[in-house]
Amino acid sequence: MLKRSILTALVIAAPVVTPVFAQAQDRTAETVVATVNGQPITLGQMIVMKQSVQDPNMAGLPDQALWDMLLDQLIRQTAVSETGSETAGVRAQLELQRRNTLAAAAVTEIAEAEPADDEIQAAYDKLFADAAPSTEYSAAHILVDTEEKAKELKAELDEGADFGTLAEENSTGPSGPNKGDLGWFSADQMVAEFGDAVKAMEKGQISDPVQTQFGWHLIKLNDSRVQEAPALDEVREQLVQMVRRDKVEARIEQLTTEAEIEKTEGVDPALINETDLLEAE
Repeated sequence: MLKRSILTALVIAAPVVTPVFAQAQDRTAETVVATVNGQPITLGQMIVMKQSVQDPNMAGLPDQALWDMLLDQLIRQTAVSETGSETAGVRAQLELQRRNTLAAAAVTEIAEAEPADDEIQAAYDKLFADAAPSTEYSAAHILVDTEEKAKELKAELDEGADFGTLAEENSTGPSGPNKGDLGWFSADQMVAEFGDAVKAMEKGQISDPVQTQFGWHLIKLNDSRVQEAPALDEVREQLVQMVRRDKVEARIEQLTTEAEIEKTEGVDPALINETDLLEAE
């Protein structure tokens, strides 16, 4: 059974509803679908209410059932809203919601514009034009607390012991259960001592003990590869999002810079804690 919202539950008695009929040609967001004590509930409000539905069970209802449920909630909400006091806090919240809704609409309008090919190319060049090919490494390691323990394990490895098995049995790092495998990484993703050691190794080599802030490591280099910059088409979607984000940020900065802003001096910052001020009528 679908549960009513908390707000809906505030009103137990079912409201008395007088049917209102709209002509087909009058179907706009301002079309009145019900009134509560003279206050209109519009088609636009119903559509916005449906957009806010998060429950997949509600969203999957037939149109008529969902319509009836949403209209019932809006009727109850409107009836209850008439009993609320319009305090300073309520007025402040309403104004913040109004500004937030308008700002969100403006941002959406800016972001919806499809970036031109030259804008995407410029974004690609900014990220990758001067990027040199980078080397990535595939390695495994055994991490222990002391140099003595690391040397003991290195001796076993030199005698033919299996690296993965020793890692599972001895490594204190999170990769131990996975035979010490670290996957692919660039040297600068690791602490300096570890990265420098890996760069100096050859494929298949096992290092002498390497000390870092985490302890003592034995490193096995499995492979390395040169990573070239990706082709534009491979990262097109990320570039599109980047261009859109940059446009939004630039527009926000422009509007803020052009706005006539006056900050009132001398207001005590501690007043932000005076919640009693919100109770004033």
